Amino acid sequence: MTWDVVVCGAGVGGLAAARALGGLGLRVLVVDKQPRVRPVAKGEVLQPGALRLLRAWGVERRLDERGAVRLGRLVVRDPAGAPLMALDYGALPAPDQWLLAHDHTVILDTLRESLPPGVELRRGVLAEEPLRDAAGRVTGLLLKEGDRRYEAPAALVVGADGISSRLRRWARIEARRVDYPHRLVSFDIAGAAAGRPQDFSAYVTDRGLRLLYPLPGGRLRLYVQAEPDELRGAGPGELAGWATRALASVPALRPLTPDLLAHLGSRQTLPVARLLSSRLTAPGLALLGEAAYAVHPMAAQGMNTAITSAGCLAEQLAAHLGRAGGLSAAAVDGALRDVEERLAPTLAQAARTSGNAARMVTDLSWRGRVLGRRAVRHTGANPRLLHTVTHNMSGLGPRPLTLLDRLQQLGLVPDPRAHRVPTG
Repeated sequence: MTWDVVVCGAGVGGLAAARALGGLGLRVLVVDKQPRVRPVAKGEVLQPGALRLLRAWGVERRLDERGAVRLGRLVVRDPAGAPLMALDYGALPAPDQWLLAHDHTVILDTLRESLPPGVELRRGVLAEEPLRDAAGRVTGLLLKEGDRRYEAPAALVVGADGISSRLRRWARIEARRVDYPHRLVSFDIAGAAAGRPQDFSAYVTDRGLRLLYPLPGGRLRLYVQAEPDELRGAGPGELAGWATRALASVPALRPLTPDLLAHLGSRQTLPVARLLSSRLTAPGLALLGEAAYAVHPMAAQGMNTAITSAGCLAEQLAAHLGRAGGLSAAAVDGALRDVEERLAPTLAQAARTSGNAARMVTDLSWRGRVLGRRAVRHTGANPRLLHTVTHNMSGLGPRPLTLLDRLQQLGLVPDPRAHRVPTG
């Protein structure tokens, strides 16, 4: 077959791109080198901006039918559980007043089930190299499936192949990956007797982040910040001691200790990095998801930005196809130029918001702890800034903070407009 679009990568970004582009009536091939989905603790909280698209695609309804958990707030707390900064999504315009939590594998399955008839997904397929025309424009991919190699020509190639994207390298697009000086250790805790949280809570401690939120089936997701090699070679006894100490310094979480010790086998240790690609497109090629943009999971932005970026790509392509009267290289590349112009500042703003949020609760240096705690405290006490941060985190559209806003976040200058919260 011939294809209009070839998508490399069947994660959230790739499947969202396939759903959005397939919805335009395009023939889309999605390939992924992994033969099956791996159950990784990532991308479990959906923001309102992404939910707008998922609602239109019927995905939100399917997630609700599968027991998705709705959360109304994202809260930064002190070790005793007192709120320092609470982002209240109920203050946003309806119906965009919720976070939605579900397992990463269920989100992927639900996206896959929503794909239109013109979309085909093939797993265990490796993209070996790009196809190019005489001018160097990407015109498809050379694929390897088992012992068979074949060409998949297409007017558009979407690179959604992760933070180490080969397609990004092939296009010679620069992107500097910066690893955070810590890792996150995740646990899936079932049947917790200590009570079920009703929001997405980040606990600020002298040993780093403790993040807790509910998942379907009465389960909890707990993330614990750790040094890169802190658990290397740790046996069961050492892991149990480490887990006990991790909650001992957080009085609000101490009652969860027996439940955590009963679920140490669910542990996953995850590296954490940030990345923002210098460009999002090249002739014939668009980058989506972590191929273009990766952030600390504390801000719950990565998966959501992948979904909204896929929506933007489809929106711009639809506009150009309408003007051109059909699919052509010129129409595709015109759409890609508009995608670059529209998305680049949005992703840069999201990267700053996510980076600042992560630093406020994960930086263990003396300077980081002082400035981070100060920013959390003063932002939490300022309704205007709090509303702006909530709007930015929700993915409903960037409202950049000015230099004066930053100074007011740190309490360095007073804010006479602190109680002027936008409406509507």
